[in-house]
Amino acid sequence: MKLYQTLAKHQFLLEELVKRDFKKKYKRTVLGMGWSLMSPLLTLLMMKIIFTNFFGRTQPHYTTYLFVGILVVDFFSESTKGGITALTGNAAIFTKVNIPKYLFLISKNVQTMINFMLTLVVFFGFCIMDRITFSWRMLAIAYPMLTLTMFNLGLGLLLSALYVFFRDMQYLWNIILRFLLYGSAVFYTTDKFPGYLQVAFKCNPVYDHIAFIRQVVINGSIPSCGDFLLLASFAFAAVFVGGWMYKHYNTEFLYYV
Repeated sequence: MKLYQTLAKHQFLLEELVKRDFKKKYKRTVLGMGWSLMSPLLTLLMMKIIFTNFFGRTQPHYTTYLFVGILVVDFFSESTKGGITALTGNAAIFTKVNIPKYLFLISKNVQTMINFMLTLVVFFGFCIMDRITFSWRMLAIAYPMLTLTMFNLGLGLLLSALYVFFRDMQYLWNIILRFLLYGSAVFYTTDKFPGYLQVAFKCNPVYDHIAFIRQVVINGSIPSCGDFLLLASFAFAAVFVGGWMYKHYNTEFLYYV
């Protein structure tokens, strides 16, 4: 309730921050927001050409399978990379005006969510071309979209706080994102991996969100209650830890930015 009241109080500022982030990202570009659609499509084309002969022969609807992985990884990557500098990039504002610092991170996540929703429209078009069967179960993908947004926000709170004190965090996170790209089964299947690696995959929140959406879209089935709880636990854990960091070090941010 307190968060809702804070957001309502600063609604105008939040809207202006989102607009600013959009303008800053696409400043002096010809395609503008079109790059949000071009980037995953070009990645999809490249991966499909390279990996279809290796992994696509045994995987039904491989184009859709690839696209789900690319969508989730891009959304996660863009949200967290943008979130890292949410505090340092806006120090000139909150050092002069007493406003909730998490507004800057929320604005970043709103911007990436809008980009994600636009790409999702293209994704459904590819699903139609890939002869995916649509049913009421498709509505279930709203759940991993919500939990992933919460997870991105919580992790962004943590990363942006750490970046204030440790500027190496930005370089370290780029390396971690590389590992996540190859460790989230974006272009390969996991059914032939041994048991201990299956457990490792389940400990990867990005992979779990990808697997959830693939099960709904490609298999046309609703994941188990355990899968629902797993995504929720990752989201709430990230928000709790990130929120604690912001609350605990709130005053110290002013001395380091």
